[in-house]
Amino acid sequence: MREDIARPMANAHTHFNTAPLDPALEQEVKSIVDDLSLTEKVKMLSGHGFFEKFFGDENRQFGQRAYPAGSGNVRHDIPSLYFCDGPRGARHKRNTTCFPVTMARGATWDRELERRVGEAIAIEARALGASISGAVCINLLRHPAWGRAQETYGEDPVHLGEMGAALTEGLQTHNIIATAKHFAVNSIENSRFKVDVRVSERALHEVYLPHFKRVLMSGCASVMSAYNKINGDYCAHSAPLLRNILKEQWGFKGFVHSDWVKGCYGADAVTAGLDVEMPEGIFYGSNLEGAVARGEVDEAHVDEAVTRILRTQFTFSRTDDPRAYSDSDLACAAHTELSRKVAEKSFVLLKNDNLLPLDRNKAQTIAVIGQLADQANLGDRGSSSVNPPYAVTLLDGLKAAAGPDTRIVFDDGSDQNRMLKCAESADVVIAIVGYTWENEGEFIPGNEALEGLDPDKQMPSRGGDRASLTLLPSDEDVIGKLASVNDRLLVGVMSGSAVIMESWRQKPAAIMMTWYPGMEGGNAFASAIFGDVNPEGRLPFSIPVDADHLPFFDAEADEIKYGLYHGYTLLEKSGQQPAYPFGFGLSYTEFTYGDVRQRTGNTLPTFEIDVTNTGDRTGTETIQFYIGFGESLIDRPVKLLRGFEKLTLQPGETRTVTFSVTPQDLAYYDEASRSWQVESVGHTAYIGANSEDAVSRAIRFELEQPVYS
Repeated sequence: MREDIARPMANAHTHFNTAPLDPALEQEVKSIVDDLSLTEKVKMLSGHGFFEKFFGDENRQFGQRAYPAGSGNVRHDIPSLYFCDGPRGARHKRNTTCFPVTMARGATWDRELERRVGEAIAIEARALGASISGAVCINLLRHPAWGRAQETYGEDPVHLGEMGAALTEGLQTHNIIATAKHFAVNSIENSRFKVDVRVSERALHEVYLPHFKRVLMSGCASVMSAYNKINGDYCAHSAPLLRNILKEQWGFKGFVHSDWVKGCYGADAVTAGLDVEMPEGIFYGSNLEGAVARGEVDEAHVDEAVTRILRTQFTFSRTDDPRAYSDSDLACAAHTELSRKVAEKSFVLLKNDNLLPLDRNKAQTIAVIGQLADQANLGDRGSSSVNPPYAVTLLDGLKAAAGPDTRIVFDDGSDQNRMLKCAESADVVIAIVGYTWENEGEFIPGNEALEGLDPDKQMPSRGGDRASLTLLPSDEDVIGKLASVNDRLLVGVMSGSAVIMESWRQKPAAIMMTWYPGMEGGNAFASAIFGDVNPEGRLPFSIPVDADHLPFFDAEADEIKYGLYHGYTLLEKSGQQPAYPFGFGLSYTEFTYGDVRQRTGNTLPTFEIDVTNTGDRTGTETIQFYIGFGESLIDRPVKLLRGFEKLTLQPGETRTVTFSVTPQDLAYYDEASRSWQVESVGHTAYIGANSEDAVSRAIRFELEQPVYS
């Protein structure tokens, strides 16, 4: 256990979806449901009062408070549930802690740290009166152009599931109901309200659902349905998705609520398995009550929805809180320090030709170039937006951390002649490039948007899916010109997902992914640059050399097919070399791996490897475990991530890491039998520092007897 990571608190809700139902609670809930009128029950299946406030004193500004989100009955003294976004902190008009975006936290590969983030968000949400959090966004990054990529953890289902489960457990430790979103196959932003995602059963179960199941099996008690369609039906109206898979196959015991405003299109959604319409009863409410009266909807489905809501609500509200919650918790010192620690661990060093770390006490001039260095660039301004009391820019962080003999000069790059003179006379140049909320994020469709726009003023669309996977042409031009006058150049890239760097990545001495690093991002950046912390971030996605090596993506699609391959699985299957592989990241120290050893010869083997810090600095390595399927008789990926562990090692220290194989690690989904199957063929275990490095350390194994048949 690392000293800087607290042991997670016991979570009373870890087994919410796996433990047997409580007979006494079920009987109590049934007696309430039996006593409620149809009107009372239907009222519990939607939020209330949102539009009145939103178009009234909130002036079309979303996220000003916690919103009623279903339940509530005066006669039985049952309060409403209250919903609060979001993925990088509790969203409210009041000041709250702004953490680095979810993709940055994915780059930490740190479960324990993410549990702590979940606890902090929950503590602040509870202080704001919320009972449900929309923080757990775990949609798979199928393509880096997706505008909301920054709100999820990465491209791999195992990595996604582990990080999402950690956040869930942290949230629910404080009796906040975690909501996993957006269920499912949601990874195009601009056409999210209309696109029909066509996906086979096998691809759905193997690629797009495993992380949701992992999070739900960790106890996540609520699910938000996605806006898009799946195989012809809107997700909120998909009985195969909500009722058959989620509630029947997986045994989910909580409730499902829609995404906001355009997440539901009719009373029949309750039949498909949607329990709550948000934020108002547009298609539920009196419309649902009438549908029941006309025999179009079975009242038993309404009863089931109310039962699920009350079961969940009572389970959480009756569990003792581990502490009290108050205004003093909002953006408190402990949480802002945690935000800084997360940012420090998220930066991914992609290249370092003897430039970093810099000596803060050396007499030197550091030229910081680019408008983004002097901006609080926190991420998109949609539903994940947070209102922190302050934000430290990268420039301010460097200035505060520099020693007395280190001079920091800044140029915004608006005058290239002036910029080049500044860079030419400096000992080191730090160029900050990338995107803002206007280039990527939740799509804000100009004057058609519901939120925060002046109806009398023409407003352009903002955010949405990225138009290009390269940097802005102006950024690429600046990098080339700066490199031509100073070979001691660090390029810091602010982005929510992969950036193709082929036209310039050979030019600078160092490259670092800085993401949207949260309210303490500037201080964290300075700590990494000056070597106070050793970079330990690892890419949660692959960076390709060409956009043509990625799956087809159309931001305006009406229909699109999602297959088995994307990210590193597609690159490996098609034989394409990435610029930087999945899981890649450099450190200020060096790690050496021994040979992979099979420790047991049982049906399901265990593998281990020794890892040594051979450098002169303490550092943290992320050891990744993959299983290969090269002998498969069916179409399967070359290999898949099946586990990962982090180790902090002192110089010269060696430790052993162990990974155990489970049946699910080997299984594929057989569409004919609609079941998971394991082939009786040889498999390969790989362990390494990233998906590419792991190939050099392989050991073949066979099962002594069939499993999972």
